Amino acid sequence: MSVTDSLGRAVSDRDVLYAGLLANTLGILALAYVLVTGIDVSQPRYTFYGLLWIVVGVLAVWKTTPAPTDARTRRRAAAVAVGYAVVLAFAGGVVVTSTMSVGPDWAFRVATLAPGWGPAPTISTPFATVVLMPARVVGYLALSYLVYATVIDAAGSAVSGALGLLSCVSCSWPILASLFTGVFGGGSAVVAATFDLSYDISTVVFLVTVALLYWRPFGFGRGN
Repeated sequence: MSVTDSLGRAVSDRDVLYAGLLANTLGILALAYVLVTGIDVSQPRYTFYGLLWIVVGVLAVWKTTPAPTDARTRRRAAAVAVGYAVVLAFAGGVVVTSTMSVGPDWAFRVATLAPGWGPAPTISTPFATVVLMPARVVGYLALSYLVYATVIDAAGSAVSGALGLLSCVSCSWPILASLFTGVFGGGSAVVAATFDLSYDISTVVFLVTVALLYWRPFGFGRGN
C-alpha cells in the first residue's frame, strides 16, 4: 500500500522519501556542527524546533506552485510578499535596530547557537544588526512565498498571512512580558514560565501559519 493510499491524501511515496532525506541530511549536519563547535545542547527540543522550521519551510515552498496569472497580479503579489518578509525580518529579530544591539562600527561574526538556529552569521552596522539564523531565514522566506501564492489565488485571503507575525514571539513577547511583570511582579514564576515556552509557542504558531497558507481553508483551493 502506498503512502497516498494509507493517508488518503495527495502525498506520494517520493515526497516522503525526499522529506526523509532532507530530515536525515539536516540531522547529520546538526550532529557534525555540534561535534565541531563543541556547543552544549542542554535543551534538545530547541534543536528539534530549529530543524523542524527548516524542513517544514523547504517542503512548503517545494510543494507550492503559484497559479498562472498576469504580470500585474504577480507584481502586486510580489510587493505584498516582500513587504511581509521585511516586517517579519524586523519583528522576528533577523534585523535588529535597538541601540543596545547596534555598534558604532561594522563587524561580522558567526554566532554558535543551537543547531537549526545556528550557525548564525551576524552582521553589525552603525544602523542595524542582521542575525541570519537559518531557521528564521528559511521559515520567514517560506511564509513570504506562501503569502505570494495566496495573494495570487485570492487577494482578500492574504490577511491570513498576518498570523505569521505571531510566529515570532520576540515581536509581541516584550508587551506580554510587561503586562505579566506589571501584574505579577518582575520575579514572577509566570513570567519565567512564559519566556521558557517562547520557542515552543513560536514553533506551534509557525506550523499553524504554514498550514493555513498552504491548505488555505478559506472556501477556495489552490489555483482556484
